[in-house]
Amino acid sequence: MPIMKKFFLLLLIFLTGSFSIAQELTLNGSAEFDWLDISQVQRDAKIDYYKQFLFGDSAVNVFSKDDFKNKFYSFKKDKNYKEHYMLAKNGVKETDEMNICSFYFKNDILIIYALQYKNNPQNVFYYDPYGNLRYVDVISKNYPNFPYDSKQYKANGKLVSAIYFVSKDMQYMYEPDGDFKGVWYKEKMYDRNGKQKIIRTNW
Repeated sequence: MPIMKKFFLLLLIFLTGSFSIAQELTLNGSAEFDWLDISQVQRDAKIDYYKQFLFGDSAVNVFSKDDFKNKFYSFKKDKNYKEHYMLAKNGVKETDEMNICSFYFKNDILIIYALQYKNNPQNVFYYDPYGNLRYVDVISKNYPNFPYDSKQYKANGKLVSAIYFVSKDMQYMYEPDGDFKGVWYKEKMYDRNGKQKIIRTNW
């Protein structure tokens, strides 16, 4: 796969993956958005608080690469990938057993489909068109009730992102090394200084 396509795919999943299926199922929660009104000291305190929650000594969903591979080995290949690919491509979002989400390149080329099994809602599995596992979302046990957190990993167990879901409208997002990526409020992301960064289309 060309480097630019790899980069695009990683960026797509990084920015939208953890929001896709999870937000459709969560019970509505509400939180006051005061990011632009509070002081920098208060913003920094919130950033550090959620960082400690996601990455500190008491953080959950922390795996070694071997533990991760062992835990998700049976999902490494989607044995029914032809069927699931066609369901995703035809816009099917739900079956009796699972929820399905599709990711497209240039609106018409399906590059990733995601499956969330209803008997295992704490995980979302992302596959390429050939049924090879690419990413896994690991969602905290209190999901679908707010607040909850979600961490996304590559198939090799490498952390991609960590997100704390305060509500349907607001999430704190962090890089794999714990650096603050931004706070989402609805369709807009703001940096640690309250400056708007980007807009998403899947809120």
